[in-house]
Amino acid sequence: MSNLKICEVYSGSIAEEAGIEAGDILLSVNGQKIVDVFDYRFLTQDEKLTLDVLKPDGNILRVDIEKDEFEDIGLEFENPLMDEEKSCRNKCIFCFIDQLPKGMRESLYFKDDDARLSFLFGNYITMTNMGKDDIDRIVKYHMSPVNVSVHTTNPELRCKMLNNRFAGDVMEKMRILADNGITLNAQIVLCRDINDGNELDRTLTDLSSLMPQLNSISVVPVGLTKFREGLPVLKPFDKKSAVDVIAQVEKWQEFFLKKTGSRRVFLADEWYLMSDTLLPPYSHYEDFPQIENGIGMAASLIEEFNWALSGEKSRTVRKTVSIATGVLAEKIISDIAKRAEAHFPGLKILVYPIENNFFGKSITVSGLLTGTDIKEQLSGKFLGDVLLLPSNMFRAGTDIFLDDMTLKELASFLGVNIEKVDVDGGELLRHLIL
Repeated sequence: MSNLKICEVYSGSIAEEAGIEAGDILLSVNGQKIVDVFDYRFLTQDEKLTLDVLKPDGNILRVDIEKDEFEDIGLEFENPLMDEEKSCRNKCIFCFIDQLPKGMRESLYFKDDDARLSFLFGNYITMTNMGKDDIDRIVKYHMSPVNVSVHTTNPELRCKMLNNRFAGDVMEKMRILADNGITLNAQIVLCRDINDGNELDRTLTDLSSLMPQLNSISVVPVGLTKFREGLPVLKPFDKKSAVDVIAQVEKWQEFFLKKTGSRRVFLADEWYLMSDTLLPPYSHYEDFPQIENGIGMAASLIEEFNWALSGEKSRTVRKTVSIATGVLAEKIISDIAKRAEAHFPGLKILVYPIENNFFGKSITVSGLLTGTDIKEQLSGKFLGDVLLLPSNMFRAGTDIFLDDMTLKELASFLGVNIEKVDVDGGELLRHLIL
């Protein structure tokens, strides 16, 4: 029942007017008990509602509500799922969580694989722990989109890659959803010499049969930390193999563009950056369907910066700013810094690429950097008036790095003011010149 505890009632909402308060517990909607967020979203769409709410003093408040269809009543719950999370039943050969060192905070080791999280927050799921009833509920409640970690559509290979003998039916499950109007997004974590090459062609061929309900496909390179003792041996992609992947996927993009008017399949930024290949233009990514998955983030950052810069008159800015970033993004950030310096005389920008000693040097993205690595590599360096760090280095909504160091601790050690910057080109420019 604690999963149904209300943590916030929006000011001026229907729920507030009805006398519902934070701390109350929702018991039922129209006489039906709430199992999870799917039930809640579906049942509260009606125009007439009767809610039973348990007050902290033990009394039950019955509330009758009349509203517009689909209008939100204004409640937030302590547990957004309103149920326990479903954990992952797989043992994927590429799982990043299995590559974490011991001793990190416990929440980092939990593997979720829950369709409800896919709907609420865009998480990707393998669908291996979903039975017919789960599929039927998604269809019944039309919870769309669903984001699927596909990796391969070859049943035998998928069972092997996920280390789950029940993993081979992903196409059947996705087809049921597609046939019932559920929008799908797919992710392929590419492992060299395993699901690339001909297997990637097979996967993209199979997924193409799910269109138009299949909205997008991302292809991302496997991330390999130095903590892989006892795990399957995987070969990292290098410059040449990355170029091959780009060429292969570009042919598919041309095919989908002619057939559907959309490229449908998109490559993670890492492919272009690790191969020194020119990034595609902003328009290449269309409506950026998987930007949270690292697809087009660099192009978006550059476009946002260019737009913001075009709106600023050239003027003198007497300020020295340092930026710490991942090795992968160094060239992009350095190019942006040079343009800013040229536009604002007196502005000096120092870009420091931070190697990932914590997870291993093959991990090059800024979002997996730790406070410890930044502290050690910037110690004794000239940092100017302020140090800028991208917000994706921190746990969401906090000032805490992956290794539990805080921003305040890092700032104290380095003796410099530190500002978090959203991964947005306009925000970056604002922090550079203000």
